[in-house]
Amino acid sequence: MQSVIQPFLKTIFATIICTALLMPVLCFSKELKIEHLFRIERSKNANIVQYDAQLTPEGKLKPEKPVIAYWIMNANGGEKEDLNWVEKKIAYGFSVEYDTKGYFWIMDLVANIQRKIKVYKVNGRYRAETLIDGRPAFIDRIYIKSIEGGIRPKVKYIEFFGKGIKTGSNLYEKFIPA
Repeated sequence: MQSVIQPFLKTIFATIICTALLMPVLCFSKELKIEHLFRIERSKNANIVQYDAQLTPEGKLKPEKPVIAYWIMNANGGEKEDLNWVEKKIAYGFSVEYDTKGYFWIMDLVANIQRKIKVYKVNGRYRAETLIDGRPAFIDRIYIKSIEGGIRPKVKYIEFFGKGIKTGSNLYEKFIPA
């Protein structure tokens, strides 16, 4: 009886080991795609913070993490770099929440730009919408002019650039925080 059970247990053990080794390959074989939403440029240097929609292989927003943000270090040849903890908490981080009534995601940037950003698919592509000069617009970029010094830089003004949703015309707004 032992001679029959032993090969059976070896087969089960080998199957478990092979499954454990192959699981990461099976789970991560389909790489996630990204679509650029908008970027933040700063007066401090040429580096930018890029915000992207993170898509599943089926082309839908990844529910656990629909939007990602990272540095493009233009001052260092354009390499990508993750935001650090402090940058996420006080400068360039964001929260994102699904709105079940409207079937879109709402982004709220940690930087107080005093407006929400709606992320949704339009014409086969994910876009970020906000108000620019009081009109609904697909946002392309935000420029932050700051004055260095002290513990934290002081934001002098924020500029919003985008395209009007209805007209497709270029929209611009300069916002001076209180």
